[in-house]
Amino acid sequence: MLRITKGQRVMIAGILIAISFALKQPNFNPTVSDVFMIAAAVIAGYPIVLNAIRALKFRYLGIEALVTLAVTGAIIIGEYWEAAAVTFLFMFGSYLEAKTLEKTRSSLKALLDLAPETAKVLRDNGEIEVSPEEVTRGEIVIVRPGEKIPVDGTISEGSAYVNQASITGESLPIAKNIGDVVYLGTIIESGYLKITAEQISEDTTFARILHLVEEAQDKKAKTQKFMEVFAKYYTPGIMILATVIFLVTKDIELALTLLVIACPGALVISTPVSIVAGIGNGAKHGVIIKGGEVIEKLAAIKSLAFDKTGTLTVGRPTVTKLKGFAITEEELLYLAASAESYSEHPLAKAILEAGKGLEEPLITPQDSQFIIGQGLQVKLNDNIYYLGNRKLMTENKIAIPTEVADYLNLEETAGQTTVIVADALNILGVVSIADEIRGDALNLVQKLKRLGIKKTVMLTGDNKLVASSIAKKVGLDDYFAELLPQDKVAILKKLQTEDKTAMVGDGVNDAPALATADLGVALGGIGSHVAMETADVVLMSAELKKLTYAINLSQATIKNMKQNIYFAILVVGVLLVGVITKTVVLSSGMLIHELSVILVILNAIRLLRFNEK
Repeated sequence: MLRITKGQRVMIAGILIAISFALKQPNFNPTVSDVFMIAAAVIAGYPIVLNAIRALKFRYLGIEALVTLAVTGAIIIGEYWEAAAVTFLFMFGSYLEAKTLEKTRSSLKALLDLAPETAKVLRDNGEIEVSPEEVTRGEIVIVRPGEKIPVDGTISEGSAYVNQASITGESLPIAKNIGDVVYLGTIIESGYLKITAEQISEDTTFARILHLVEEAQDKKAKTQKFMEVFAKYYTPGIMILATVIFLVTKDIELALTLLVIACPGALVISTPVSIVAGIGNGAKHGVIIKGGEVIEKLAAIKSLAFDKTGTLTVGRPTVTKLKGFAITEEELLYLAASAESYSEHPLAKAILEAGKGLEEPLITPQDSQFIIGQGLQVKLNDNIYYLGNRKLMTENKIAIPTEVADYLNLEETAGQTTVIVADALNILGVVSIADEIRGDALNLVQKLKRLGIKKTVMLTGDNKLVASSIAKKVGLDDYFAELLPQDKVAILKKLQTEDKTAMVGDGVNDAPALATADLGVALGGIGSHVAMETADVVLMSAELKKLTYAINLSQATIKNMKQNIYFAILVVGVLLVGVITKTVVLSSGMLIHELSVILVILNAIRLLRFNEK
């Protein structure tokens, strides 16, 4: 069966209308001209009638039902030009709408285009080229300059500068060396890599981003849902109104014109096109927004809560000072590094990194017990040791001498996190650790205030003195310290009673808080399954400036959406006045209606070019 595309149908109908006008000569039979005009109406109107019937099966009266009624009535009363013009313009508008809507999804298409088509792997017969789907975990993949990386994996050989814009939105290439993780869809600009494949096909970060963006573009905003409900009741209402007008005035043409020009096409499409364009722009800049409702929530946020480590700070703490009270500094570091051997806490990693230079092999812990919110109890060579904060010392009845307390206060006031090391009786020393504040955190609060954020707070498990120091440097309104995960949740619930509140964290240990807040924002979500699944907004790079971009974009999207809604309502109002005063006829009414739909879509397309000022 021959299938006619929407574009072909428009072209055929247009040709038939042109032929009909050409045949309208004094010496030609007018019936022949009318036949061509009716044929144009049938060709262009067939899919409209079909869609109207399909909608009726689901008890839904849509725009197509209004047009079908109007066109049928026009043919019955002999207004063949009006019938052909209305169906042609409706189909032409639908065709242009589809084409322009494709553009609003251009960011998604751009993401799809970034997926590599081939992968070079090392197998028994040497280097061979295969489809990325054929690569198996553990295989060695070779990537050269200019080529796209076809898997998520770890570099086993070589070094390169990798453009990660497709994942993080960062424009500058990143230096990658042995042991670093690289991602599918990113491009080697210079260098050469051998990569051990770890995540392939649908399991890669790129695939998850693509899936999230596709899902997000289909998730509806509350405004969009309202518009759909409105259209559901609006269409039957217009039909009743048109019937009443006909019964009162006996003017069939007036009633038919009302049916056509009252179509809420521009109004119904005003919200989804803006949402799709906004989400597409975000994806292009490394900001994943999970749907229209999330955009509305983000634009309405007035209070922001930040995690400290990995969010306001770089997340790579380092040992800055060692202070021995009962042992030497070298002995203190040796003891602390041995105790933290099996710990994966960020502070433990800092101590172990500092201990790499020790000549003597570390002691293997006989027993290690992590105490949430306090620290660590460990057994080394049959002796019990404690590493942690003041609360750990108090709980285990270890006295903190004045000298030690004064030293702790001095370090913590300077923004240092202190790890107290003690045996079962006495404090042996203190390890000072600092985490660098992110450069873009220092002017973040001022930018947020300009975007309408009223309150900024920090939630951290660190002690009050460190929290105070960082909060002051960053310029936050308030801070809450020495918190357990459940404490963060409780504070968020309290903040939510005052204003719409978002939680910004690294998406790993902040999952409960991200889920509790009105909106969860995960920073540096690249490669993190937890961040992508828990947060409503995922900032793929570890740049806080992406947060202001996300808020700015959401506000611009809502503004664009409102512009579309107000414009669509204005057009319908003007057309209604035109119909009542008989200055708007059926064909011109449809032309104006279709133009309003196109203008709404073109306005939404502007969001694709949005960039933070």
